Amino acid sequence: MSHWIEKSNVYHIYPLGFCGCEKTRAESSETPVPRIRKVIDWIPHLKEMNFNVVYFGPVFESVKHGYDTIDYKVIDRRLGTNQDFKDVCAALHENGIRVVLDGVFNHVGRDNVQFMDVRKNKSASRYKDWFCGLNFGGNSGYNDGFWYEGWKIGRAHV
Repeated sequence: MSHWIEKSNVYHIYPLGFCGCEKTRAESSETPVPRIRKVIDWIPHLKEMNFNVVYFGPVFESVKHGYDTIDYKVIDRRLGTNQDFKDVCAALHENGIRVVLDGVFNHVGRDNVQFMDVRKNKSASRYKDWFCGLNFGGNSGYNDGFWYEGWKIGRAHV
């Protein structure tokens, strides 16, 4: 039995770049900007090229590049609102195009609420078990007062 993915032609979009977003959240407006709606204008092109799936890189609220997620329930304000993204998905679906999200749920950014609680409350945090490899007897490159496994970018751990 064939699965839909076996007959798919997938178009990958890194939304923060595709939509011309600011490099960091700090550079952006507090008010969401509906840039993600740009994808709707591309639907005729996608159909003409026979794409039937759009694979979105990170779309969730983040500080920089999208993989440093702050909140998995909110679309990055540099892209718009949850409703903007819902409308984009509806338009894609109406045109027979499926949507796949790049959700990297095994790590978050330093500004994630639960990780910030661990930074504040250390071993007393109710979220300490949400994160692997925490060592409250060490220290991170950010001087958090505890060590944790993380992505290494240059000398800093994030």
